[in-house]
Amino acid sequence: MALVKTPSTLQHAQPALDDAEVERIRNDFPALAQEVNGHPLVYLDSGATSQKPRSVLESEQEFYEQRNAAVHRGAHELAVRATEAFEDARAAVAAFVGVDPDELVWTSNATEAVNLVAQSLATATVWAERGRGGAETRRLALGPGDEIVVTELEHHANLIPWQELAFRTGATLRWIPVDDAGRLRLEDAASVIGPRTRVVAFAHTSNVLGTVAPVGELVALARRAGALVVLDACQSAPHLALDLRALDVDFAVFSGHKMLAPTGIGALYGRRELLDALPPFLVGGSMITTVTMERAEYLPAPQRFEAGTQRISQAIAFAAAVDYLAHTGMDRIHAREAQLGERLAEGIAGMDGVRLLGPGPGEEWHGKGRIGLAAFDVDGVHAHDVGQYLDSRGVAVRVGHHCAQPLHRRLGLTASTRASAYLYTTTEEVDVFLDALADVRAYFGVA
Repeated sequence: MALVKTPSTLQHAQPALDDAEVERIRNDFPALAQEVNGHPLVYLDSGATSQKPRSVLESEQEFYEQRNAAVHRGAHELAVRATEAFEDARAAVAAFVGVDPDELVWTSNATEAVNLVAQSLATATVWAERGRGGAETRRLALGPGDEIVVTELEHHANLIPWQELAFRTGATLRWIPVDDAGRLRLEDAASVIGPRTRVVAFAHTSNVLGTVAPVGELVALARRAGALVVLDACQSAPHLALDLRALDVDFAVFSGHKMLAPTGIGALYGRRELLDALPPFLVGGSMITTVTMERAEYLPAPQRFEAGTQRISQAIAFAAAVDYLAHTGMDRIHAREAQLGERLAEGIAGMDGVRLLGPGPGEEWHGKGRIGLAAFDVDGVHAHDVGQYLDSRGVAVRVGHHCAQPLHRRLGLTASTRASAYLYTTTEEVDVFLDALADVRAYFGVA
């Protein structure tokens, strides 16, 4: 399996994908060629999960037909082939985000990856109390007086694990607030991140507002405090060319299903020295060196965190997905989605009785525009009703709080509707969505 180019070798400032190229791309996605409720499907829910190209579907099928065996266990030929494909996939996904293969741990999804870091830090605290582990492990221990910092923008998956870590260790959870519009209050970040901060965790891109975080500024504050940085890259890895090493984060998480890969596979990046210092998250077979009836010794990362039978076919399909993205060109995908995001923002902001969340048309927050995602609130109509009406017109969107209740509460909302585009979204589909959205208030009699 050929390795994809790392982000540092990709050409920048490439032109956006044009309509003709997007139409050709769509031919690779069988799910898009169907009707829903008597209308051609307009799929604007890629922020929740992406559709899959044939190359990804076929890669998983080919594994089961030709190489199906357990990895890292057998000496027979099929096991060797399976192991090679599994580790080649790790190398491909690692290269896609600019890191080394032994710094990438397979997980079921990004939520598990965040929990892996948080719960391993909790275990490091227990190990330190009981004299287990080396000096590096003991330095990772948290306790009363220590602080964990998140933002008010976070998805629940990057909030609740830190709440639990604070509860288990006696540390204090703090957060960087947002203003009335949802913009991160960077002026408050320097006072929130301080000498007691041990962990700073934040989303690279908001799954509600479509905004890109000021990573450099937040990392600099964390470094000044000597804190670990955990980046939620779920909404950036599918849409931006990532070089995690250049971003100088200690850990990063992302999910395959949001970036053309199957469900059930995600990844954790961690600095090699930190992964090897962390206690394991799950224990059992395949992650040990020596086991007696009294105790076990564990392998270094990444196997240290991959107990039991692994997600082999999903990992192989994940590699096929990043290969597809890399060959399409992440910079070109991002440029295209920025255009679609602006088209969404302009159309939504121009409607009476519809409130666009996040940056307005042409507006940049923290020096960056939005990705191809826009959430909104329709005055007088619940988000679920908005979603059902759009579905009746063949348009698939997301409704609810998008696993970001604190942010919605801060914005004075309980729920919103979200439209999210991807590399296979056409400008015509955005316009079909906007036309349908324009009819919502009249349909429910609140215009």
